Amino acid sequence: MTTATGAAMRRIQAGNALSAFGLGFTVPYLYVYVAQVRNLGAGTAGAVLAVFALAALVVLPFVGRVIDRRGPLPVLIGGSLLAAVGAFALGLSGNVPAVVLSASLLGAGTAVLQPALATMIVWCSTPATRTRAFATQFFLANLGLGVGGLIGGQLIDTDRPGSFLLLFSIEAAMFLVLAAVAGSVRMPRPGGIGSVGTAAPASAGRRSGMRVLLRDRAMVRLCVLGFVLFFACYGQFESGLAAYSTEAAGLDPSMLGIALAANTAVIVLAQFVVLRLVEPLKRSRVIAAVGLIWAFAWLLAGYAGLGYGSATLATAALISTYALFGLGEAMLSPTVAPLVADLAPPSMIGQYNSGFALVKQLALAVGPAVGGPMGASLHAPYIVTFVLFSLGITVLALRLGRLLTPVQDQPSLLTAGSRVVARHAPDAVATVGPERQRSVR
Repeated sequence: MTTATGAAMRRIQAGNALSAFGLGFTVPYLYVYVAQVRNLGAGTAGAVLAVFALAALVVLPFVGRVIDRRGPLPVLIGGSLLAAVGAFALGLSGNVPAVVLSASLLGAGTAVLQPALATMIVWCSTPATRTRAFATQFFLANLGLGVGGLIGGQLIDTDRPGSFLLLFSIEAAMFLVLAAVAGSVRMPRPGGIGSVGTAAPASAGRRSGMRVLLRDRAMVRLCVLGFVLFFACYGQFESGLAAYSTEAAGLDPSMLGIALAANTAVIVLAQFVVLRLVEPLKRSRVIAAVGLIWAFAWLLAGYAGLGYGSATLATAALISTYALFGLGEAMLSPTVAPLVADLAPPSMIGQYNSGFALVKQLALAVGPAVGGPMGASLHAPYIVTFVLFSLGITVLALRLGRLLTPVQDQPSLLTAGSRVVARHAPDAVATVGPERQRSVR
């Protein structure tokens, strides 16, 4: 990585951390703000949360092609400005149409940021350094969210709408900072990115768009796996698992904050220790191990809801469940996002990132709709369902590994020397052109 590329990466990571810091001020308190502070009711608050997912589903199918044609930088700046307007407008909104419109702008803007940031990280990294770059992004995002949420909690007052306007103003300011930081980045030429994905003509992204992605068996399998990952974990945090914890296990609602804090603490404290452990391993096996860890986490949640132990044991089991989810997330961050990049042809990195982000949003939309009612009333079926989904992650990950080249599955081979890569990854070299053969070696 050159000095200029390293400087660009540092600015991207700093901007990512600051925007996450701004999001942390409002994300935990959005429901309270709409339902209680603005007195618009629980139904409107739920609709606002749904609007975020819907806005993402509307914009993401188009974002990838724009990124591949115009580059990620203008898309990131445009998304940041849109999110800033939405955040500030949300702080001023006092009726249902204004709240929904503001949430739509904020949701669309933040959805655009995901694939744009991911593509910028790909452009500023190599297959050998990409794992650590995405792990750093995930670490900084969670640290920013955690610190922002902690500070925001000290500033809010449900009797003073102005305190929430302050939070949304800080969030908007952080998006403007992200836009300014992004505008100062000098991106490297995309021809130097060194992807290890399957070959595709340079015009493939322009000519056939997502049809290329849908013909990529490994990418389609990864999208299916990604849907199950996000559905079985992230889609349950604030819906099904929260409902189950309070209804079945009798957990005090205030303890949910501690459980979520445990989740974040594990990610922040363990991320780079986990990175050193998983970096030399095959990605498919790391993801498969996450499925087993999460299956055990769901079994702990099941134990907490059985009612045979004391309230203290039930609380400890549920906090451990959230902590184990955090461990799995720390294992996934240096694994899944870099794999999306390594599967993508150079001309379609934006579309692959957007396609995977779309799958994530679908899972986050479906997860609460399915898990919420089950967690609240169908306690045993809920646990059994998500234990099976977690085991499904393990099966899908191992099957995905069969479709990957050795270098895609184990990028540490790239750092073992050209003779090792040549011996272990002949297929990866054979399927790419001369320029990309040099990047693999």
